[in-house]
Amino acid sequence: MADRLHLDRFLPYLLSVTSNRVSDRIARAYDALFGLSIPEWRLVTLIAEHAPVTQVELGERSRMDKVTVSRAAIALTGRGLLERSPNDADRRSHHLRLTAAGEALYAQVAPEAKALERRIFGRFTAAELEQFTDMLRRIDAAVQEES
Repeated sequence: MADRLHLDRFLPYLLSVTSNRVSDRIARAYDALFGLSIPEWRLVTLIAEHAPVTQVELGERSRMDKVTVSRAAIALTGRGLLERSPNDADRRSHHLRLTAAGEALYAQVAPEAKALERRIFGRFTAAELEQFTDMLRRIDAAVQEES
């Protein structure tokens, strides 16, 4: 008989389950506090960090598919949180920036994100968190090499 697979010791499964739990916790918090979905708060944060940015660039940075990015951008634009301007380098796309309302929302989201991060990861030392972050980046690189 082949080696049995035990999900409770299978690292890809554990990583996926834990990631889903963290995402669900964040989703509940951001929905309750700001009425934002996970793709929407990711876009708000990425745009705050990298504006002006195109939807294609947002997809690459967030690893979200273009339909998810597009829907989130449309929703945020509809709420008056994003503005679009022509992209002279590619007339098929637009640059996205936060509006003043979007900047104000980001100013509220960022401290909440950091507080939630502290609550979840506060039981680990700075060295452990640095090592964990390094390991996640190495896992990500290994997965990219497998693709």
